[in-house]
Order: sequence, then structure tokens, then C-alpha cells
Amino acid sequence: MNATETPDHTPGTDPVTEAFIALHHGLPRQGPGSDATTRRLLEAAGPLPERPRVLDAGCGPGRSTLLLAEEEPGAHVTAVDLHQPFLDGLAAEAARRGLGDRVTVLNCSMDRLPFPDHSFDVIWAEGSVYTVGFDVALRAWQRLLAAGGVLVVTEIERTVPEPAAAIRTYWEASYPLRTHAANTDAARAAGYRLRAHRPLPESDWWDEYYTPLAQRIADADQHQPGMPEALAALRAEITMRQEHGGHYNYAAYVLQPHDRSPRTPQNGATMTTWTTRPETAEDITAVRDINLAAFPAAEEADLVDALRADPDAWIDGLSMVTEAPDGTLVGHALLTRCHVDGAPALALAPCAVRPSAQRTGAGSAAIRAALDTARAMGENLVLVLGHTHYYPRFGFTPASRFGIRAPFEVPDEAMMAMALDDTRPVPTGTIQYPAAFGL
Repeated sequence: MNATETPDHTPGTDPVTEAFIALHHGLPRQGPGSDATTRRLLEAAGPLPERPRVLDAGCGPGRSTLLLAEEEPGAHVTAVDLHQPFLDGLAAEAARRGLGDRVTVLNCSMDRLPFPDHSFDVIWAEGSVYTVGFDVALRAWQRLLAAGGVLVVTEIERTVPEPAAAIRTYWEASYPLRTHAANTDAARAAGYRLRAHRPLPESDWWDEYYTPLAQRIADADQHQPGMPEALAALRAEITMRQEHGGHYNYAAYVLQPHDRSPRTPQNGATMTTWTTRPETAEDITAVRDINLAAFPAAEEADLVDALRADPDAWIDGLSMVTEAPDGTLVGHALLTRCHVDGAPALALAPCAVRPSAQRTGAGSAAIRAALDTARAMGENLVLVLGHTHYYPRFGFTPASRFGIRAPFEVPDEAMMAMALDDTRPVPTGTIQYPAAFGL
């Protein structure tokens, strides 16, 4: 649910609210999201303590709660919501899966949580924070995070400076939307640093939420009190997404308070956590410096500059940088447009990390952020020529398995490909790189 949802899932007494609840009851999700997105965000939130204490704020029916409990060994998840039927169903499902001792449910409001300070290593809020407001949640929850704790929250935001009038009218009445830059500024003002920003892919809207909801709308009892009004509102919401979906989106924020120390594992070594974000115009010199420091010659730095100057190759948002806690840029990963027998694809190259930050995860963080952003943009096929022991960790396999070949002689295992959505077909044939590669 979006603007039509009642705060904290609280059942109202008016017929329209009850109709909304009835329409959403039993759906796999109450808003955009997916298990795949939850897993990617869990990875971005790590590394976590051996037995992390997790708060799922506004858990709804508990899809994320159960996944977090199952996928994070040793985790205990406290799931909070105001709609008791959700909590009862979640507790029953946790018991059925053998997770009863790892999931606790509690009926209370997201902004009035009765826990001592520093109670949680992770606070999780997928599709729920708008019920109390992004700024309110950030202020209310910061005290609950333990040292090294992390906040993972999805927020709906504008993706263009001036959205369509229909978007402004719809959202201004219920939840005014800000841009990513404005939300980042708000998070920093609240005392957090941004570790990662991940737009949700379009499939999280349609496959996981709107398509099941549309079937529920088609089967609804039109004569139930409040149902005509609820149906009209939901149809308007779905139509708006169809017509203006490029103007707004959900995005995940992985945030960490500035004044918290990094986690120290049992062996005493300090774990570094990294912030990733798309490059800005102010970063161009630093990106060049990273590539000059990482490679023995200037070819890779010159390649980045040449690709940036090629409008047919460069894609805004897919040049990703890794930022150290002091704000220094230490890593860079670049995805640019290439083709396979005329069909669009992406080339991952170059990837660079300053020598002082190598083998710390700074490069992996930039690559994963770039891949996640490309996935959210609707891209699919990504190609890379590189180390056979490094890139498979991201999901790359030999391109020959896809029927894809390089335009030059190269060991089969070194030319790799990955489909960001394995349900979509990928082209076959020969790779055509941008002119800057000189091939």
C-alpha cells in the first residue's frame, strides 16, 4: 500500500479503511518489494555480529521478518506492527517454520518503541517508514542502534526534479515526495552517513505487488460498504504508476549513525563499512586519481574520461564511487553501454581501488552498487573481461554459456557475463564495445 494505507496498519472504523484492509489481506506483500531486494539489502547492511538483534519496524504480515530470521544465522528478529492479525499470522508462520524462538512479535507504534537504548544491531523498515515519516523515524530510532548498528529503510521519492502535475497533486495531499538528494541531506542532518542507496526495480512494483492487487480488485465485492471508494483509489494509484512511473520510485537507504564505532569481530580486526553512491561532477578529478593510483599507467584513467565524453556509451548513475568514513573517495566501478549484435548490454570496466583500501571490500561495494542500480534501471545483460577468481562472486559466468563471444581472442573463462534478471532473455553474438575501448 502507498498513500492509501492507514498509519502503522491500524484498522480503522470507517468502511473505506476496512475495505482497504480487506483488499490487501492475504496478499504476499503490502507494497513494492521482493525477497531478492531484501537479500540484496541484507548483504549491503553487513557484516553483522554473530547473533544480530534485528528490529523489523512496521513488519506487516512479516515477509521480511521471516526472511531475515532464516537467512541471517543466529539473528533474533523483533517484529513490530499495530495490526494484530498481521502479528498473529506472523507468529504462527514463524512457529510452523521452526523459527518461533527467533521471532518475537509486539503490537506497538513504530515511533513509540518501548526498548532501551542500543537494543538493536539492525533496524529494518521496508515499505513502512512513510506511516510515521522519514525524518521522524530517523530521529526516533537512532537511540535504539547499538555501536556499529545500521538502519535499512525504503522510502518513496521523486526521481525527476519536476514530476508530472498528477504526481504532485496525488502525493502532496498525503506524503510529499523529496528527491534522493533531499533525503540524503535529511539523513545527514539527523546524524547518519549514507552507506548505500538502492532504487527498487520495476518488477518489485508489478510482479510482487500491483499484479496480485489488481486480481484482488477484479474479484472484489462491489457492494461491500466502502469498497467502491477503495477500489477507485487503488485503480487511480495503479494507473498513475503506469503513466508516470518514471517520476517516482521506492529506494532503499542503508544508514549508519556518524558517532558509532565500527564493529570489531572476535579476532580483533576492525571491519570497514563503505558508503557507495553515483559520481557527481565534483568527483571527476578524484575518480581519475583513483584509477591513476590503482594502475601502473594512465590507460584506465584515460578510458574513463573518454567514456564520460561519449554520450552513446555513458549512462548517468552507473559510475559508482566508494566513500570512506572521512569522505575520501577510495573506489570506483563503471558500467557503460555496449552491444551484443546490436542489442544493448553493459560493460563493467574499469574497476579501481586506491592501494591503501585494496582488499577491504571497497571495490566489491562499488561493483555491487553499480549492478544494483543497473538492475533498478531495467538493464539486464552485463559483460566483464577480468579475473576468473574475482568476478564470479558477483554472479558472473563464462559468456560462452550465453552464446556471447568477444571480438578478440581471449580465454573462455575470462570473458564473463551475467543476467541481472534471469527470467529475461539475453542476446547472443559478438560484443561491440564503445569506441573509447579502441577495439
